[in-house]
Amino acid sequence: MNLQRYIRRKTHSVRIGQSYVGSAYPIAVQSMTNTSTLQTAESVEQICRIASAGGDIVRLTAQGRAEAENLRNIVAAVRERGLQTAIVADVHFVAEIASISAQYVDKVRINPGNYRLSGGAFEALIAQCRERGVALRVGVNHGSLAKRIFDEWGDTPEGMVASAMEFLRICRRENFDDVVVSMKSSNTRVMVYAYRLLVEAMEREGMSYPLHLGVTEAGNGIEGRVKSAVGIGALLADGIGDTIRVSLTEAPENEIPVAQKIVDYFSKREGEFSVAHPERYCATRFSRRSGVQTPIIHSELSDDFVVYEATSANPTAELRARLLDTPFEQAVVVKRRYDDAELEDVALKAACDLGVLFLDGLADGIWIDAPSLSDEQIKQLELMILQAARVRFSHTEYIACPSCGRTLYDIEQTLAQIKARTSHLKNLKIGIMGCIVNGPGEMADADYGYVGAAPGRITLYKGREIVERNIPQQEALEHLIALIKANGDWTEE
Repeated sequence: MNLQRYIRRKTHSVRIGQSYVGSAYPIAVQSMTNTSTLQTAESVEQICRIASAGGDIVRLTAQGRAEAENLRNIVAAVRERGLQTAIVADVHFVAEIASISAQYVDKVRINPGNYRLSGGAFEALIAQCRERGVALRVGVNHGSLAKRIFDEWGDTPEGMVASAMEFLRICRRENFDDVVVSMKSSNTRVMVYAYRLLVEAMEREGMSYPLHLGVTEAGNGIEGRVKSAVGIGALLADGIGDTIRVSLTEAPENEIPVAQKIVDYFSKREGEFSVAHPERYCATRFSRRSGVQTPIIHSELSDDFVVYEATSANPTAELRARLLDTPFEQAVVVKRRYDDAELEDVALKAACDLGVLFLDGLADGIWIDAPSLSDEQIKQLELMILQAARVRFSHTEYIACPSCGRTLYDIEQTLAQIKARTSHLKNLKIGIMGCIVNGPGEMADADYGYVGAAPGRITLYKGREIVERNIPQQEALEHLIALIKANGDWTEE
């Protein structure tokens, strides 16, 4: 009989400036600026706000030589303020930019999808980082895998793991351990399974690199918080994760208290629960435990379902153990009571506790008992968790990036405008992306896409196909609505 309890996966420590990540330290929370990295004062002010909110690590985009060189001025100004917040450069496409950035920052994040294994550029970056004491993040994105990986694996969790492991093996060969790894996706199922597969792959090869967790393009408001908590909470419940970012299409400093609430919730976990049939728990591919194909919310409960209520300090493990020891044919609703007064607090805890049970196909219904919330709030929250776990779609899903210095328009305002016109639509996914770096790939499973193409210009997608290029932004929303109507996906309010 297996025992399942909340114990963090052991990882070695990585120093990022004056901060550390790894299982010997508390889980670090971080965010990313959305100012232009060429704007020194604006970037410094935003870093200060993120730090004041409790952010340990702040990332800035460095998409070109000028942005990379200006990191020197930004870091100097932050240090003059007396802040020791770790500063990270986010680099895409050009290896030279990573080398410039590494002269000034505490960590460089590179995307393996933008690097060639041959030529020695990555080894040269490792040597440079070692000399200055700079850490690396090998940041794999579901939407931007290298062509050679995509051709062999497709845009799958297995492909993401293959991409990461290629570069981790180089790091180990070069005896460079100051490495953090991430496996980002806007699809919570892809994200969770990719991290689990990566952990298995690293363990097979004796690797203990710390993990950075996050769901990309989660959106905003309660829905964005729920989506992030379902993905991040699923992994933290398994003891996986050393630093997290909650990516919201809001001011970056808003992400920090949300992330800290998630971290604090798991820091209080305790308990040990027996798992009688671990073979029924499918960690890497989706399957349903029973014949119920569309999970229910509690107002739809019938006599066909039994209710399992969690009462322990580790509700996920408690419920998982009971579900795994239940006959396949029995439909089960999972229930948990939350006495918190605020909707956000209930939403984060319920998403962390219960979302993973639906990601793994173990539960058939959800029941949130929250006396401080209205019946309508509970209903919508239950539906949000089921949608975030991708088992029941009840409203339009917005795959919206949090924006960064590469963003080509006011994405927060644009998201609000698109939501105002399309939120009544059913079973649609709309991607709202700031630029083309990750946009087309990360919204690959969206029905429609709205992507920044140039300042003041938008490109529209249907699925993976470009429909209209470089539309003036003031016309783009009407063009998007016309596109949805032309394809028969529009319903009147």
